[in-house]
Amino acid sequence: MGSDLAIEHGFPHLETVRSAITALYKRLSYDGVQSFAASVPPADVAFSDDEDPYLGVQRIAGEMVRHLRLPDARMIVAFRDMRHAGSIELAAGPEYFIELNTRFKTHRRDIGAALAHEVMHVYLHRLGLEFPGTRDNEILTDTAAAYLGAGWLLLDAYRESPVSAQKLGYLTPEEFGYVLAKRALAFGEDPSPWFTSAQAYDAYVQGRGRAQRDARRPPLAAAGRLGRHRYARDRRGQVAAPETGYAFEGDPPRVSFPCPTCWQRIRLPVRGRVRARCTLCRTELDCDT
Repeated sequence: MGSDLAIEHGFPHLETVRSAITALYKRLSYDGVQSFAASVPPADVAFSDDEDPYLGVQRIAGEMVRHLRLPDARMIVAFRDMRHAGSIELAAGPEYFIELNTRFKTHRRDIGAALAHEVMHVYLHRLGLEFPGTRDNEILTDTAAAYLGAGWLLLDAYRESPVSAQKLGYLTPEEFGYVLAKRALAFGEDPSPWFTSAQAYDAYVQGRGRAQRDARRPPLAAAGRLGRHRYARDRRGQVAAPETGYAFEGDPPRVSFPCPTCWQRIRLPVRGRVRARCTLCRTELDCDT
């Protein structure tokens, strides 16, 4: 898992993040995703100053195993001087060896964040879910951790000041905020009271704004006036620019567009006001096609 001093901001990996959310719904099904309706509670991953670092890290690893329902998996965690925040050896199991950067012995508040990422690697490994290429696979891991209830810890590990900076994981802080906001919209959960980092909360707010915009894109009925005007023009010509997200096809014409929850593409006839349901995540959508 990466830990960078030069922190990237914005949404440079957004398409991969959205693909990761789609992949989770496809692999786990709607019911499988819904089984993670409760996030890891802050109290379960708290690390006191007087707790033995080796016993404490095993305890928190056990909490991640229980959250992800990996009852037969045993995490053996050690500390080592290394460049990255952590690493894991993925094997057949049931034992998995995790190494964390030695600095976590003293920076204990972020051990839960590091383990959320590494144990998620095991979960995805057992699911047989992976993306090609190291970068995209790490983005999948961060997205899965955040969407399935453990990754709020990764965003809370983000801190930045004029003299120092820290971020864990491969998503930008705002992208973590985006995924957590997507989760909040899907599960009715508000993670903001859990953030101990003011910068993490600010990133969550920015990500939440981007996530809310997904629900206001044409042909969704909640789209704004300018979006509706552009959609009406594109509908007349049956041509749309790629950045709009929607596309027209067939005769009689149909419009395809991404579900704002899971980003699976939905196809509807072009016929005005209609109510649709995403077959993947079961989100009900008011549309004006």
